[in-house]
Amino acid sequence: MATFAIGDLQGCHRQFQQLLELIGFNPSRDKLWLVGDIVNRGPDSLPLLRTLMQLGEAVITVLGNHDLHLLQVALEPSRQCPGDTLQPILDAPDKQALLDWLRQQRLFHVEDEYALVHAGLLPCWTIEQALGLAQEVEAVIGGDRFPDFAQEMYGNQPDDWQNALQGYARWRVIVNAMTRLRVCSPAGKMNFSYKGDPATIPAGLIPWFDAPGRASRDATIVFGHWSALGLHIQRNLIALDTGCLWGGCLTAVRLEDRKLFHLPCA
Repeated sequence: MATFAIGDLQGCHRQFQQLLELIGFNPSRDKLWLVGDIVNRGPDSLPLLRTLMQLGEAVITVLGNHDLHLLQVALEPSRQCPGDTLQPILDAPDKQALLDWLRQQRLFHVEDEYALVHAGLLPCWTIEQALGLAQEVEAVIGGDRFPDFAQEMYGNQPDDWQNALQGYARWRVIVNAMTRLRVCSPAGKMNFSYKGDPATIPAGLIPWFDAPGRASRDATIVFGHWSALGLHIQRNLIALDTGCLWGGCLTAVRLEDRKLFHLPCA
């Protein structure tokens, strides 16, 4: 048995299938960990969603910002953005089954020494705290309150964590950190405008994982979302968004021995 973590797919179904062949994936024996952003911008989000559903328990995926965007657009089609490629899902006869499956996926997954998230964690959160907060929001996304929360889910405020936060503001901070975060202040105040190379981060901001005293540093966090960061591996960090959608490559890492697999995505 092997566990393969794979970077952002964003509707690149053909490349996903080719990568599975490259790594020798066997769904009866192996596990896939996906860092989220399964859908959107790429050409084949619909068949990709169907494939992941068919793989069943062989797949663990966390939700990314594009996945949550699909759930919002399904409720309010006017929220579609230029460049979205979600319409085939919205027109599909099995649309509701696909959306229901997506709503049951996680924001954060922890297993042994590894933790899986789409974007990042606020520096003050321990792994245990982050897991509890994620489960709090997962219950909302998968439950009856989601249509109301979807109206309030995105927005850049509040931009840091306060234990006293409640309701929509509390859940929004959790979603923003786990699905949108790249950089923050050393104290953990989130910035959502910078998406570029780590070498040119503006003064006063740092990558979230470099925050001093980060409370989650004892686990190895596997994440994606930041294509300009690219493949970035440290003792306790594995970043896997290598820009397949943008002509880079699709990357997998076998967690047992950290062997890397790269599929060029011309």
